Amino acid sequence: MTTINKALIEFVAKKIAGDIIFSENPGLAMRKWREFFNIQQSKLANRLNISPSVLSDYESGRRRSPGTMVLKRFVNGLISMDLEYEDGKHLKLLLKTARMMPVIHGVLDIRDFSSPLTLSNLVEAIEGKVEYGKDMLENYIYGYTVIDSIVAIKELSGSEFLQLFGLTTQRALVFTNVSTGRSPMVALKVVDFKPGAVVLHKLKKVDALAIELAKIMKVPLIVSNVEAVEELIDRLRRLEQRVPHSSMT
Repeated sequence: MTTINKALIEFVAKKIAGDIIFSENPGLAMRKWREFFNIQQSKLANRLNISPSVLSDYESGRRRSPGTMVLKRFVNGLISMDLEYEDGKHLKLLLKTARMMPVIHGVLDIRDFSSPLTLSNLVEAIEGKVEYGKDMLENYIYGYTVIDSIVAIKELSGSEFLQLFGLTTQRALVFTNVSTGRSPMVALKVVDFKPGAVVLHKLKKVDALAIELAKIMKVPLIVSNVEAVEELIDRLRRLEQRVPHSSMT
C-alpha cells in the first residue's frame, strides 16, 4: 500500500469537503466525488456503517445536507478506500492537479462545477459541433478550463500543464486561438491524464490528425461556433444556471 504524507491527505480532504459544503446541491456534489473515486454506493455505505438507502437519500437530496461529522466520515471513507483498494490512484491524481498556482500561463478561466453536467449540456450552451464522440454526450464533466493555446504552447511547463485539470481530469479543456486543432491534441497525447472533452474555438475545419488522436484517446472533440472568446467564457460561466438540477439526477 502506497504511503502519502498525512498533511497532503488532509489537504485533499479539505478540498473535497469544501467543494461539497459550498455546492448549491451538496448531495450531487457527494455523488460527483464518489463517482470520481469510482466507489460503488453500497461499498461506501458499508464502510461508513450506514445503509445504502441513507447514502442514496443524501446524494439525491431526499435527506437534508449532511452535518460536519457525516461529511468528515464520507470524505475520509473515499480516501481510505482509495488507498486500500486502488493504492491511492485517485488521491495521487488529485494531489497532482489540485495544488493550483496563483497564475497559470495561458489560462483565461478555470472552474469546477458544483454539480456534474453532461457533455450534451455543454454542446448546447457553446453552439458546439461534435467532431468525435457523439456516443459520449451523456458522459458527465465536472468543470472546464479555457486556455489560450498560443500562450500555453510557448510558456507552459510540464507541471503547469497538469494544473489545467483543476480538481478533476473529468472536465472540458477549451482551447482558443487555435488554427487547426492539431497542437492541443498532440500535447494531450503525451500526458498521462486525459480530459472529459476537448473544445476548439472557432475552427472552420479541424485537422484530420486532431480527430484521429481524439479517437485514439477516446476524448470527445467539439468545435464551438460562439463568435468571441469573451462570449464563450460567459456562456461557460452561466452553464450551471442553464441546466436544472433535476436533469442531472
